[in-house]
Amino acid sequence: MDVKLPDGVKAEVKGDTLIVTGKLGSNTRRYNNVLLELSVGNGAVTIKPTKAKKLAYKAQISEKSLAKEINNDIEGVSKHYERNMKTVYAHFPINVEVKDNVVRINNIIGERVPRLSKIVGSTKVEVKGQNVRIYGTSLDDVTQTAANIRTACVMRKKDTRVFQDGLYFEV
Repeated sequence: MDVKLPDGVKAEVKGDTLIVTGKLGSNTRRYNNVLLELSVGNGAVTIKPTKAKKLAYKAQISEKSLAKEINNDIEGVSKHYERNMKTVYAHFPINVEVKDNVVRINNIIGERVPRLSKIVGSTKVEVKGQNVRIYGTSLDDVTQTAANIRTACVMRKKDTRVFQDGLYFEV
């Protein structure tokens, strides 16, 4: 199976790691070199499954999954993946700030201790008023960072129909 590389995107295989580089940065992806064999040439990444009979089915599934992940990496280094969130509060104004690799959510339902959320990988988080923009080159890292922020805002031991304060995804 071949995955074509568009103009301005380069790929390189080092051991069991594929490095995809583009104008916005680079993504690294590890793969199972027992099941699959990768090579780069003629403007495409070639994925070949193993010929071992016992591993043939697993290799076939892994081949399709890796091809989709490589496509995601190529798209990420060409244009950023982005998730937008918005702070919603009815009781106490929520303040969101970014320090190092942590998002601090202050004053959620009047709590004195800020809730913390980890930023994954090379994802960047921007806060402008009530809007929070999460963007980066890796789809996995961007969506995991957004999920970490959303999970940090979950209300515990409260009626969620009344206490709807938190950060929510924009549609």
